[in-house]
Amino acid sequence: MLKTSNETSIRRYITLNVLVLIIFSILITKFFQLQVVRHNQYKEKANINSIRAESLHAPRGSILDRNGEIIVDNAPTYVLIALPNVIGNIDSTISIISQLLNCDSTLLSENYKKYYYGYFTPVRLIKDLTFEQISRLEEHKLDLPGIDYKQIQERHYASNMNGSHFLGYVVEVDRINIKNISSSNEYNYGDLIGWSGLEKSYEGYLRDQKGVEYKAVDAYGRIIGEIAGRNRIVPKPGKDLVTTIDSELQRFIEDLMVGKRGCVIVGEPTTGEILSFVNSPNYSPDLFTGATLSDDWNQILNDPDKPLLNRITHGLYPPGSTIKMIALAYILEHKVISPDKQFYCSGKYRFGNRTFKCWNEAGHGYVNLDKALIQSCNVYFFNAIQNIPLNDWAEFCRQFGFGGKTGIDLPSESFGNVPDEKYFNLRYGEKGWTQGLKLNIAIGQGETLVTPIQLLTYINLFFTNGFTKQPHFIESSRVKNVKIENISKNTWDRLNGLLFQIVNDKKGTGQLANPHIDGLKVAGKTGTAENPHGEPHALFIGYAVKDDIKRSFVILLENVGHGGDEAAPIAREILSYIYEDFNMENNNKNVINAE
Repeated sequence: MLKTSNETSIRRYITLNVLVLIIFSILITKFFQLQVVRHNQYKEKANINSIRAESLHAPRGSILDRNGEIIVDNAPTYVLIALPNVIGNIDSTISIISQLLNCDSTLLSENYKKYYYGYFTPVRLIKDLTFEQISRLEEHKLDLPGIDYKQIQERHYASNMNGSHFLGYVVEVDRINIKNISSSNEYNYGDLIGWSGLEKSYEGYLRDQKGVEYKAVDAYGRIIGEIAGRNRIVPKPGKDLVTTIDSELQRFIEDLMVGKRGCVIVGEPTTGEILSFVNSPNYSPDLFTGATLSDDWNQILNDPDKPLLNRITHGLYPPGSTIKMIALAYILEHKVISPDKQFYCSGKYRFGNRTFKCWNEAGHGYVNLDKALIQSCNVYFFNAIQNIPLNDWAEFCRQFGFGGKTGIDLPSESFGNVPDEKYFNLRYGEKGWTQGLKLNIAIGQGETLVTPIQLLTYINLFFTNGFTKQPHFIESSRVKNVKIENISKNTWDRLNGLLFQIVNDKKGTGQLANPHIDGLKVAGKTGTAENPHGEPHALFIGYAVKDDIKRSFVILLENVGHGGDEAAPIAREILSYIYEDFNMENNNKNVINAE
């Protein structure tokens, strides 16, 4: 019987041993790297997987008025949260919660998608839980794994005033709006962030500094205890913001404007401080606090009176006759017309084949510079504007702040429009317009558009003879000076004297603004801005001073008629409130220094 040799080639044997040696060398090297060389790195990763860092919040800074009264602070509320890694089927869980808490399941689902950030990150479902809802959660806690609640702080409006258009509001950071946050790495889903008004402008000041709390979790992300050696970082509250607002005056004017469309601003003309900032109609300042129902939101969004519009900074209006002082300042400085020169007003002015009317259809007779402003004669200004080059006029308007931002400390404002030759060439073509367009410009009509906040800076410049400050709510080094240096004191004095006569002369258009308080000096200018969609807008701008208490004001009422008839009486009521109130404080020897 033949036998086969079972001997293995020595070469194959050596090859196999070398291969095994290489494999074990690689494994030993890898184990050495993991256990020794990169021990600290993988230990840190393991710790991260077993430790959850939870953000801690302190209250956001409060907002106060000039006298220390709290306007906006914080109030505790309870929020329902879900842990995605624990709850299992989210749809069935939401259905149970909806029935248990008697809340909209659609809202819960939308919020879950909106605030979902990661499998192990808590998701906010709904806030403003009531005590009854919390009690039900506690009763069914074992039936709702992964569902919990915690206390957070939300904005609370402590004052009876509204102020929604300058206070602004905060929103919760979610996966949609985080795209519009420049410093998004500093925020987590559910954090509060100022989204408009002072809340946004001073976000860095009001915002709290977050703390951190470390907790141990198991492989399923469930909290199993505290972490030894990991100190809790305590959060720091935001800073309180003291504004220039007089909340009592704000409340008074808000009540005065109920049922009206328009706006009122009251300021301190030398410092630029804003004491009252009223838009009417307005909206509730807590509109964006808690859950805003879609029906409520659509109702306010589609309101024809536009309560969401900040008319003071974004409303664009023809300035009407309030702009006439600019023409007179140019005339006095450049001597293009003698101040004593008279033009005859018959109530009409013929230019080319068109007839332009004065507001007084019976006419003013012969008027010079002084009489033209006191009685607001349009015909005088139709004649005067022919002596002022269009580009020079536009440049003068810009010096007074029109056509640009005032720099108010709110997130945004409109520029308005001051037409010049370039503007008309672009709009109508180089040969498509005539000098007749200047006639409307002279009386604040046509393409000239301003914001009420620009009008405040404008009248402040007259009170201060061309040196005031930007309008603002917060005193800071960022507030810049606003000045005009190419107008003489004689011109300022003459124009201010005429503004005084507008209110105090028997034929002045602003007589109804005078509250007739002893020692009170009131000056101002009426304006009527034509509106193609209805009745004209009524304007009155001016200032008042008594016992070193100085106030400037802008009043605009939409679609009501003439400024002297409608806006001036509002000024009288406001001035009566301000200065009679100061008289009472003086009599009681308890004066509050508002300066």
